[in-house]
Amino acid sequence: MNKRLGNVRWAAMRLLMNTVGRLSEGIRIGYRHGFDSGSMLDYVYVNKASGSWGVGRLIDRNYLNAIGWRAIRARRELLKDVLRKEIAERGDGVFVLDVASGPGRYLQDLVEEYEPGHLRVECRDLDRAGLTQGEDRARSNGLQGISYVHGDALDPRPTDRAPDVIVVSGLYELLLDDEAIAASIARLRSLLAPGGVLVFTTQTHHPQLEFIARVLPNRDGVLWEMKCRPVEKAEQWARDAGFDAVTSRREQVGLFTVTTAGRARVADRSSQG
Repeated sequence: MNKRLGNVRWAAMRLLMNTVGRLSEGIRIGYRHGFDSGSMLDYVYVNKASGSWGVGRLIDRNYLNAIGWRAIRARRELLKDVLRKEIAERGDGVFVLDVASGPGRYLQDLVEEYEPGHLRVECRDLDRAGLTQGEDRARSNGLQGISYVHGDALDPRPTDRAPDVIVVSGLYELLLDDEAIAASIARLRSLLAPGGVLVFTTQTHHPQLEFIARVLPNRDGVLWEMKCRPVEKAEQWARDAGFDAVTSRREQVGLFTVTTAGRARVADRSSQG
């Protein structure tokens, strides 16, 4: 009986979100592109409530204030802080590759902080709509040094030169297979320049996991499941892949960590001669 009541409750919540909830612009974007999409994250980053009539804006403000979205905005600020540090430790011409960037708004904000030629950023994603959105915004703002390329984060193509920094933000919590993440970390290490660093995020917990998995569709149109993991496990995957100097910081809301994993400056023996 309790299970049946629970199913009725979640069905009612899905109906409410898919009807009244659509007065909120953020919820409309979620149903159009997926609540896990880059377009959704871009809207969350802007954090400006919008919707139909006054009630739509009120719903949207409540939606944007959800703990998960607040943590994602805090994660963005921590990511930018980490990347500024990595850029500062290198000279001009730093190359940053984000393999699952979406529109890459936070990367555009970062590019604007530097003189032309100091920083080059390549944004990749499978979501063409998000890439187009980011490319259009970069063009309208006259941004130089940032490009958008369609690509699979789990099967990344080599770049024309090895990146100094590779970023994986907001991807690994969407993957339910631990082995896929460990393999991704190892693969990305092979793409880095000697002395380069991998920067990736881990979701360690989330109080609304059941609501998300029962109510919100992802970009594939199925209910959005996420998996939380201890940061120690993620750090161990990086060490197992051959990274050293593995450290993590937690954003201020407390749901995510940002890990930096450095590749030694000495080239691998397998790549020599």
